[in-house]
Amino acid sequence: VEGMPLEALENGLDWSWRSFGSWLERLDGRTAVNAGFLVGHCALRRTVMGERAVGERASDDELARMASLLAESLDAGALGLSTSRSFTHSDGNGDPVPSRAASEDELLSLCDVTGRHAGTTLEFITDGCLHGFKEPEVDLMARMSLRAGRPLNWNVFTIDSKEPDRFENQLRAQELAAERGAEVVALTMPTLVGLTMSFLTYSPIHQLPGWREVLSLPLAERMKALRDPEVRGRLLAGSRSPDAGVFARVADFPNFRIGETFSEANAGLTGRLVREIAAERGADDFDTLIEIVLADELRTVLWPDPPDNDADSWQLRVQAWENPHTLLGGSDAGAHLDRMCGAPYTTDFLADCLRGRKLWPIERAVQALTDRPARLFGLRERGRIAPGYHADLVLFDPETIGSGQIHERSDLPGDSARLFAESTGIERVFVNGAAIVVDGRPTDALPGRVLRSGRDTDTVGIRGT
Repeated sequence: VEGMPLEALENGLDWSWRSFGSWLERLDGRTAVNAGFLVGHCALRRTVMGERAVGERASDDELARMASLLAESLDAGALGLSTSRSFTHSDGNGDPVPSRAASEDELLSLCDVTGRHAGTTLEFITDGCLHGFKEPEVDLMARMSLRAGRPLNWNVFTIDSKEPDRFENQLRAQELAAERGAEVVALTMPTLVGLTMSFLTYSPIHQLPGWREVLSLPLAERMKALRDPEVRGRLLAGSRSPDAGVFARVADFPNFRIGETFSEANAGLTGRLVREIAAERGADDFDTLIEIVLADELRTVLWPDPPDNDADSWQLRVQAWENPHTLLGGSDAGAHLDRMCGAPYTTDFLADCLRGRKLWPIERAVQALTDRPARLFGLRERGRIAPGYHADLVLFDPETIGSGQIHERSDLPGDSARLFAESTGIERVFVNGAAIVVDGRPTDALPGRVLRSGRDTDTVGIRGT
């Protein structure tokens, strides 16, 4: 799901573990950084229900077994429960992920179990996270938080000044939950994350109405279809349809920037906008884009220019950052490895505060990236520089802190590729007092700990408890 190469998972793990606890034990003493893990609702369903997990409701016996397995995993140190109801989340077969079939009773029962274990939390994704919450979604998030007696975070809160109603709707959702005594927190990114598109492999344009049918064809048939003016017309109409919803944001074809190309016909196009190339050729923007990707046999890497990079959107982001119901984060750094690179958001944000837009004082930025998440998740003696706290420290040069250009590198198991960006300006990184980065280069030290609920986390109460 979401751009994690199957080859990397197949080659990178020996799959000899048989429980959540034994998985955590395999990581003890083997990581450079501290790491904590949530129990995935989909994993619970697949383990208990098998093939029935996809699309079917759980029986009372199956729900009891899920609750027992969740409790066992929390006892072993899981930090909480993660679940999704988002229409965008499908498995490798294109079917809805298992958690989408769960009833509210199932979900709330698992929240009950989570709340009976110290130092736990909830994470949730639903349709409203993308395009604005409906009243039942707000009600469900509040009930989940209240049933568990724990904070619930959702992701990701994207902000665009062209959608002021959605901005107000999503901020208000947290406030409505708080009025009921619940704790609902939105994760929002303080930077714009680069997102690649492709006509060859799966990317967000597949979600546009009518596009999946064409882009799922075998390569030769797909290219033949894309040469057909009638097919192009249908694709363009679908991208402009109200049914495109939030994915209309990825259909700004004139502002696609050409990345890597693979044919002589496309030489010299890298880094240029489609609309600029179309103007030179005296051609239509969309037709120009299709001709470019056809010349590369659909391999062209495409980078849409963010549509929400205007001054008004940045002012709304500041408003969100200062809201007590938001948390900076949501990079998806472990997913979307072939399409997104959100991992540099911390260094890019610090660079922006120091040398870019300067929308926030650097002290507040550091606090938002360190102390604030530590407090929300109840991480014991972390997130601050204080007597008795663990020495988790990052020393950076304010003149050079940032990140390099995003590029692809094949360094995952099975020679799988991922998008990557080197950090700049990082002088030292200490984890639990040991240096894991010196002069910008990683050491061989593995001082990281697996953070376990109860042992390494305190219970964070909510307003209603």
